Amino acid sequence: MKKYPVKDYRKTKQNGQDPHMSEQRERLKQIILERSFQWSDQAEFRLASGNWSHFYFNCKKTTMDPEGAYLVGQAIFRAVRDRDIDGVGGLTLGADPMAAAAMHAAWDGGHRIKQFVVRKELKDHGSIRWIEGNVKPGENVIILEDVITTGGSTIKAIERAREDGLNICGVLILVDREEEGGADQIRKHNPGPVEALFTRSELMGA
Repeated sequence: MKKYPVKDYRKTKQNGQDPHMSEQRERLKQIILERSFQWSDQAEFRLASGNWSHFYFNCKKTTMDPEGAYLVGQAIFRAVRDRDIDGVGGLTLGADPMAAAAMHAAWDGGHRIKQFVVRKELKDHGSIRWIEGNVKPGENVIILEDVITTGGSTIKAIERAREDGLNICGVLILVDREEEGGADQIRKHNPGPVEALFTRSELMGA
C-alpha cells in the first residue's frame, strides 16, 4: 500500500478555542481548489439546472478524500456543535460523505450527531420512507449540500425530510456558486439559517 505524508491535526485547545481552526479552513480551501474546481474559457460544464458554465465544482473529490473529509467534518461540526441538533444529512449522493464526516467529528468531540440520508426514490418494500438512518420524527436536523446553484436538490431534501417528520433547523452548504438565486430559493422553504462554508467569490478570489 502506497504511503502518503499525513498532516497532524491533533488539537490543543486554549480557552475552549481550536488554535488550528484557521489553518484547517485554509487547507480545506486549498484542497477544494486543487481537487474540486475546474475552469474553461468555453462554457463547457453543464450544471444540474441544465445551464452551461465556465466553471464547475465537483466537491466529491474533496469530501471523498481522506484529508478533505476530515476537514469537512471538522468544519461542519464547528458550525453546528452549539445548536440543539440530532442529525445531519441531505439528498444522496452529495451530502452523504459530508454527513458521515460530521458524525465522526462530532463523536470525537464528545457529541452525538447522527447521519441520515434522503433518498432520491422511494423503495417499493420495507419501511418505504424517504429517510434512511436512526433519526426519528420530531428530531432536529440540519440539511447538508455540497454545492448549490438553483438550490433544487436542497429544497427536495427539505421537503422529503419534513414529510418524514423531521424538524429542519437550517441548511449548511460546502460551496455556494452564488448563481441563479439558490440560497434565496432555499430560504423560502426553510425558516432556519442558510449558510455556506465557502462561496464562489471567496474560492475564485483565492
